[in-house]
Amino acid sequence: MLTVATPNAIDPCALSLNENPFPPLPAVRSALIRSIDAVNRYPEFLPQRLRELIAAHIGMPVEQVVLGAGATGVVMQALRAVTVPGEVIAMAAPTFDGYPIVAQLAGLTVVTVPLDEYGHHDLGALADAAAHSRVVALCRPHNPTGTLEQAPAVVRFLSRVPPDTVVLLDEAYVEFAAPKYRIDASALLSRFPNVLVVRTFSKAYGLAGLRIGYGLAAAELAAAMWAQQLPFGMAGTGLLAVAASYEAEDQLAHRIRLITAERRYLRRQLSAMGIFTTDAHANFMYLPSRGRRWDEVFTRAGLQVRLYPDGGARITVGSRASTLAVLSAVGKSAA
Repeated sequence: MLTVATPNAIDPCALSLNENPFPPLPAVRSALIRSIDAVNRYPEFLPQRLRELIAAHIGMPVEQVVLGAGATGVVMQALRAVTVPGEVIAMAAPTFDGYPIVAQLAGLTVVTVPLDEYGHHDLGALADAAAHSRVVALCRPHNPTGTLEQAPAVVRFLSRVPPDTVVLLDEAYVEFAAPKYRIDASALLSRFPNVLVVRTFSKAYGLAGLRIGYGLAAAELAAAMWAQQLPFGMAGTGLLAVAASYEAEDQLAHRIRLITAERRYLRRQLSAMGIFTTDAHANFMYLPSRGRRWDEVFTRAGLQVRLYPDGGARITVGSRASTLAVLSAVGKSAA
């Protein structure tokens, strides 16, 4: 008999995928349990009801909302809709692991622009690269450094990007950023119809296992992407989980505050130990190498963090137990 292990949502050692440390919200759990009796039925041919739900909640026209299997699925649909093999996609380095993967799947050539020593984009160099690219990706907050470029700088960057270059403005972690840093998507798309704003329910909403992402785009780009929507491609559980999440936003906001407070605590403690971290606005911390091999530190401690070839590390912010485990590992390495 096949035995399937159940993942431990609060495992203090699992800090590599930026998962939400909390289990599903009670209302979401109840909705998913109720959905069990309907799993013998197909979901909607195309997920129109989920599209309408998201559009109504964020105040966008429904024809400007597209859906995908997580943020990665939305990006993949965009590349299928607007690129042909051999074209160029520009991105930062390092960046979200999914971008090189989907670029390879789409047959695109990748051009990278290094981040600066503080983990921020060189927006001028990225705009230069975008001038010769079909697509350019900009994460805000950035993955893996968590840094966030100021809105005026982003607008200046977009003003330099050719109108026929599609900009993937990845906001997978935007819920963890303070409201004052957020950009009005509707106003942005009105000014820059070549932008696709990418979001997900995997991180702040804690629905990573359900694979629900969405994009916001001008009607023409959204229509081209909606044409790539896989029939019966999104489970009906997604609609129920998102609806329940929206109805429990006060509880969700409380969880986000707990995670961001833990992030600030971890950063303060690391700073007190003389450890530099980037100014993260997400649910993770980034430790540049700066002459240290963090891979050795965390592997020795049995902590599963995202490691980078130069010795840097991205650490998911989880429970206080995981924070203490990280601090213990760093402390032992300095002893």
